Amino acid sequence: MFNRFDIFLTTKCMATGTYYAHQSAFIDEGCEIGNGSKIWHFSHIMSGSKLGENCNIGQNVVISPNVVLGNNVKVQNNVSLYTGVVCEDDVFLGPSCVFTNVINPRSAINRRNQYLTTRVGKGASIGANSTIVCGHDIGAYAFVGAGAVVTKTIPAFALVVGNPAKQIGWMSEYGHRLSFDHNGVAFCPENNDCYLLINNAVQKKLNDN
Repeated sequence: MFNRFDIFLTTKCMATGTYYAHQSAFIDEGCEIGNGSKIWHFSHIMSGSKLGENCNIGQNVVISPNVVLGNNVKVQNNVSLYTGVVCEDDVFLGPSCVFTNVINPRSAINRRNQYLTTRVGKGASIGANSTIVCGHDIGAYAFVGAGAVVTKTIPAFALVVGNPAKQIGWMSEYGHRLSFDHNGVAFCPENNDCYLLINNAVQKKLNDN
């Protein structure tokens, strides 16, 4: 009797190393997939896209040509990543979030030479069912709440919610809301890292040693 993983998983090798893909996944020639990455049911990885090491691509995901994902990027089910999207390391993309790549699409007009770039910074989280309008970068460790519609650039560590997305606070690298004192100092409740709020921008304080 076959083990279920013997039936549903295949191991595929490319120049970048070894990854795992469900047999229903479509992986075009000419893409790069890093060691340890996993690609699940009915997902399509298109030619020219680049996935780093240890990425997890959920079910029914589309990754279009020339999309770039860093290492350890988690893409949940039903996410569409269109040409122009660049995600740095450790990005989390929640279920059914959507990225656009043309600001004024028309069915009858070809705008393939007008794709805009959207960069998602290291460690950022995009909540379920969010929409990211193209050309607006999302800073490192920013947190986009579920269902938000991002229509402008989001600063590093910012917490944004709503339609259109508006900033309501700041988040730590561990995903906790920061509460700054009158001196502009806050601590992550999980690991006690110190953060500084200076000129309406947050930075993590480095250890003195």
